[in-house]
Amino acid sequence: MTSSDRRPKNSSVRRQSSVRQQLAVEAARLISEQGIRDYGMAKRKAAERMGIDSEFALPSNREVDAALHQHQTLFQSLDQPRWLRERRVAAVEAMRFFERFDPRLVGAVLEGNADQHSAVCLHLFCQHRMDVENWLLERHIPFDTDERRIRLDAHRDGLVPVLRLSADNLPFDLSLFDRDGLRQAPLDRITERPMRRAHIDAVIALID
Repeated sequence: MTSSDRRPKNSSVRRQSSVRQQLAVEAARLISEQGIRDYGMAKRKAAERMGIDSEFALPSNREVDAALHQHQTLFQSLDQPRWLRERRVAAVEAMRFFERFDPRLVGAVLEGNADQHSAVCLHLFCQHRMDVENWLLERHIPFDTDERRIRLDAHRDGLVPVLRLSADNLPFDLSLFDRDGLRQAPLDRITERPMRRAHIDAVIALID
């Protein structure tokens, strides 16, 4: 094979890499500015806005996450640390409130890329979902219920109950697991490894 035979293929690879990067940047912008939390939705919307066929290989969640960090560094360098700290402080208060349910902080507030749209995401552990719901009802705290599909491991998906509420003008997202859920975290959507979870002491250390 001659060099001229290889050139079109190499050019196509470079073009695909360039387009993937552009899509990742646009998806990160949508996540940051519009508060889209679903990376898949952000990637599809970015492709639509850029007029790119949906069959084109979209960037990975890891590529979008890297672009999001870069976007925050470039455009939110003053505000993002304040948004992050505000949510970490609120997370500590919420974890004290939910102490009986062994709360763990997860997601953007733990990882450090929370923005003005980010909810404080906690995993709570209980015998029955009504234990948490009754805890809130007894204290006259309104909430909405939902379900979320998670990857339990490389071979299994599952649905977990989710409660959403607001406190001090901040959104909270509570995923409810049974007690055995403390043993193994579900898989992270970006790394595809067990999700990082933080005990209250680790969150306090992050703030300090």
